[in-house]
Amino acid sequence: MTHAPVVRPARPEDLARLVELIHEHVAYERSAPRPPGLAERLGPLLFAEDAPLWVLLAETPQGAVAGYAACSREFAFWDARSYLHMDCLYLAEQARGHGLGAALMAGVADLARELGLDHVQWQTPDWNEGAIRFYDRLGAGSQPKRRYAWPVE
Repeated sequence: MTHAPVVRPARPEDLARLVELIHEHVAYERSAPRPPGLAERLGPLLFAEDAPLWVLLAETPQGAVAGYAACSREFAFWDARSYLHMDCLYLAEQARGHGLGAALMAGVADLARELGLDHVQWQTPDWNEGAIRFYDRLGAGSQPKRRYAWPVE
């Protein structure tokens, strides 16, 4: 890639590609497949006028959507302030190593500032050494914690 990466907000016409990337991300992280109907559940949440989340897309110089960062506003009780939670960051394998990840992270930082937030938090699996090296190079710090999921149905 010789041109600067493009990072932009997701648009409704991007939903099918975004869902493809989500499924790739789920497989990459060795997670269980998601139930059918992801696009039907995600679209209204993402593209509503008062959407509770933001998705930034990374495009190759050729205009192909190759990655995404999904974020929402969260509240840190101990700090009594909100922060931007980056729930997911994913780049298709062939798009890695070309500056798209750094561009996405810069876009996430810009989004946080635009929302009046001065802090971004996220997590990554402890086995994902490539992501850990990438985040360390950015100057991000990590906190040792375990994440739990508890179905309450």
